[in-house]
Amino acid sequence: MTTSLQFGIDRLIAEPALRRPLAGRRIALLAHPASVTADLTHTLDALAALPDLKLTAAFGPQHGLRGDKQDNMVESPDFLDPQLGIPIFSLYGEVRRPTAAMMDTFDVLLVDLQDLGCRIYTFITTLRYVLEAAAQHGKSVWVLDRPNPAGRPVEGLTLRPSWESFVGAGPMPMRHGLTMGELARWFIATLKLEVDCQVITMQGWQPEAAPGYGWPLGERTWINPSPNAPNLWMARAYAGTVMLEGTSLSEGRGTTRPLELFGAPDIDASAVLADMRAFAPHWLAGCQLRECWFEPTFHKHAGKLCNGLQIHVEDSRYDHAAFRPWRLQALAFKAIRRLYPDYPLWRDFAYEYEHERLAIDLINGSPLLREWVDNPATTPEQLDAITGADESSWIEARAPFLLYA
Repeated sequence: MTTSLQFGIDRLIAEPALRRPLAGRRIALLAHPASVTADLTHTLDALAALPDLKLTAAFGPQHGLRGDKQDNMVESPDFLDPQLGIPIFSLYGEVRRPTAAMMDTFDVLLVDLQDLGCRIYTFITTLRYVLEAAAQHGKSVWVLDRPNPAGRPVEGLTLRPSWESFVGAGPMPMRHGLTMGELARWFIATLKLEVDCQVITMQGWQPEAAPGYGWPLGERTWINPSPNAPNLWMARAYAGTVMLEGTSLSEGRGTTRPLELFGAPDIDASAVLADMRAFAPHWLAGCQLRECWFEPTFHKHAGKLCNGLQIHVEDSRYDHAAFRPWRLQALAFKAIRRLYPDYPLWRDFAYEYEHERLAIDLINGSPLLREWVDNPATTPEQLDAITGADESSWIEARAPFLLYA
């Protein structure tokens, strides 16, 4: 297969000179189901086939190395790979951070994770944790870079001090606009880590190119990086729809379009959409909203008919620069609160090992979004003011770490 675009893993395989510094060193891999080469070979298998590399361990993040957990927040165990005979350590099981014993199994950790471009996506937190562990134990980290499918746009409130969590790796907005390699550079600088970290950059990635605007649509196959990330359209909407995890509304888990739609059995979606258009129509730009009905087979409202809205970003009406999924979802919450003042919108449950703070606040990195929704006097301009300042600051702060035009 010939392609003008090469991901980091493809370059590592194709260019022996890149691999030369790895000779004689023990290699570990951090990967998930979307860690595949251009010909769709899993990265673990592709690396194992190289005679000049010595694989001694592998790590899996949330949902597992090869993908084994359908629902959210379900742990994965450690195991021995039956083909390669190497230990596979879970970083979403007994531990979230690699232990000293795990770190002793390798000299260089290769990180090959497909991100979605959203702060809450736990793979970037795992990246932070392995960089910190590598600094502590004197190990090297190589990030095999991949596209950010949501592209370069930035949106959302910046995570506030003391709000770090497994779904909040650091002070960045919800939609950060960086690749994993760029994030690694930012983490190292922000956390002042002394660690040998190299980024095997992509060749030919064009984050502003249509129609993918970050994802090489038509050139590379989409593989789910997590079970409910089934396509590019979900990735585009995710920086907004992920907030649904902190609400009583279904985010479409248990349907074939998770995190592209939302609803509940007890809302009037047409009324919600009308209120959204009346309150802040400019926040609905760049996409098409459609009233729909769906019945989740599992998760929230399982077996119940839900009325809701689907966010369409897959046709010619999609405007990458104009689409603002975080504001769109915030607007939906505001419309529901305006229509149903006593609606039990915020879901109170243990979210990613946090028991004291509401999930919606953990997701947003502060209570600011929830407080804006719940206050009947607040306006779109007020949320825009605080969020716009965060977004401008981030665009300036991330600039030194960009690796691609």
